[in-house]
Amino acid sequence: MTPHRLWPVAIAIFALMLPVTGVVPVLQELTGGRHPGLSDFAKHLFMISNMFAALIAAPLAGRLSDRFGRRRPIIVVAMLANALVLSLLALNAPYTVHLLLRFFDGALHITALTLLMAMAADRAGLHASGSAMGLAGAALTLGVAMGAPAGGLIGAIEPLGVLYAGAAISVVIALWVARLGESIPGQARGPHHATPWLPRSAEALRPLAAPYVFTFADRLSVGFIISTMTLYLRTVLDADPATIGLLMGSFMLPFALLTYAFGRLAGRFAPLAMMFAGSACYGAILILLAFAPLPLWWLLMPLGGVAAAGMFAPSLILASHGGGEAARATALGGFHAAGSLGFLVGPLVGGGTLAVAGLLGQEGWIAAFILVAALQWLCILLFLPRLRIATT
Repeated sequence: MTPHRLWPVAIAIFALMLPVTGVVPVLQELTGGRHPGLSDFAKHLFMISNMFAALIAAPLAGRLSDRFGRRRPIIVVAMLANALVLSLLALNAPYTVHLLLRFFDGALHITALTLLMAMAADRAGLHASGSAMGLAGAALTLGVAMGAPAGGLIGAIEPLGVLYAGAAISVVIALWVARLGESIPGQARGPHHATPWLPRSAEALRPLAAPYVFTFADRLSVGFIISTMTLYLRTVLDADPATIGLLMGSFMLPFALLTYAFGRLAGRFAPLAMMFAGSACYGAILILLAFAPLPLWWLLMPLGGVAAAGMFAPSLILASHGGGEAARATALGGFHAAGSLGFLVGPLVGGGTLAVAGLLGQEGWIAAFILVAALQWLCILLFLPRLRIATT
């Protein structure tokens, strides 16, 4: 496997992720600004509908791709359709229509992401999947990190410009991917030898359980970070919006830059052990953040990004291997679905903890941090017997 086979796919993944966080800086303008009188919950539905669609569509997209042995045409169609959806989203319409369009946006985006990830693994082959998944994961996280500032710059001029920019990017991705070759193992089997749904037996699903559970916990913590943790910074530590943005960037930058390096390491060594180590450190850092004064966050947030990269890259590799060559896209689709579910649950865990604590006459901030951290450690305890088996 040569690096030049992976870079075109990584570039597409990076570009694909830009519109995802690009809408965050203009969320108010796209919701309450166009639909006055919306409640805070209704505004949240703009993001929730997108993630809910991803939860449903990711495994279906992977299944479709594995069944017909193709990635490229599905990605191209999804991106062209997404360009249309984002353009329509910029037009005036009832809020229910905008939510429906956001749902389609989420479904089409996760379809392309799932199959681009599978395409990277296809190109790398089994023995180089660490590099492939590391590079794909780095492109994904870097795109997420760059999307918000790019969306802020465009949104400062024209909020709807973020949607039109996303539509333009979707067209460019479609044209870019249309030029890429496919190298799916066993793709000659065709639809008449279609891959069935992922095996239903516990033994067959066993390799996928760990990456699915860990990515659920990982994305849950991300949902917690962008909701409860952000509120904690603003209301308790009195951080201004610019400081919050820089702190989030200090987390995302090492996360993005080190995912490739950790992917290469996980490809050579034990990915399960690396995932355990990353999760253990990540949970400890969350606990420290709950008690740390604001200046100390400038050290802890980058360390959190390092730990996040240490568990994200191995989980991608385990998911890529877990489905085998015949069901690789389906396995990665399930991986993204588990992550989407975690992202949806994260704000509910943080907000629910604060609500329960409020009923008991307590603040609940520290309890929320501890609960999310404990979930990371619970995942380790759950799969610790598997690590012992793997190392004996």
